[in-house]
Amino acid sequence: MITGHVFIATSLDGFIARKDGDIAWLLDRDNPDEDHGYDAFIADIDIILMGRGTFEKMGTVRPWPYSRPVLVLSSTLSQSDVPDDLTNKVRVANKAPEEAMHMLAVKGHRKVYVDGGLLIQSFLRAGLIADMVITSVPVLLGEGRRLFGKVAADIPLCLEEVKSFPSGLVQSRYRVEA
Repeated sequence: MITGHVFIATSLDGFIARKDGDIAWLLDRDNPDEDHGYDAFIADIDIILMGRGTFEKMGTVRPWPYSRPVLVLSSTLSQSDVPDDLTNKVRVANKAPEEAMHMLAVKGHRKVYVDGGLLIQSFLRAGLIADMVITSVPVLLGEGRRLFGKVAADIPLCLEEVKSFPSGLVQSRYRVEA
């Protein structure tokens, strides 16, 4: 069975980026001496599903930071928008969440990292997220791109673990209850 998983950081007031997509506030507070669990998380992931906004931000980062194949879900981008040096690492598809997960399941994928605010929101609304690791960064941005958006009904979560770090980051792991 295929499952979707989230690993993301937010400001204390719930933003994943500034309005223009800037995440310098996050990178400035990342202490390389602290293990926030990303390497262990990604080691168990088969493929990364990324939204257009996240890809537009991360698609210019070199060296390419992802060790897993990336599928960008977008209705506005096409494969021709992928830089030449990433054509073997990144694919683009115009698929709804359910269609994307079905396509990946048929290809044998079982654990999918869902990344990007709007993409995470759409996967949550579709009931396709199994769990979320959310790291709260001790900063208030006041405005920006929110991690969570409107939902038609409550989405119950079960807190499974909380870790705090000397830098002030607090990481919570939630299971999404069906």
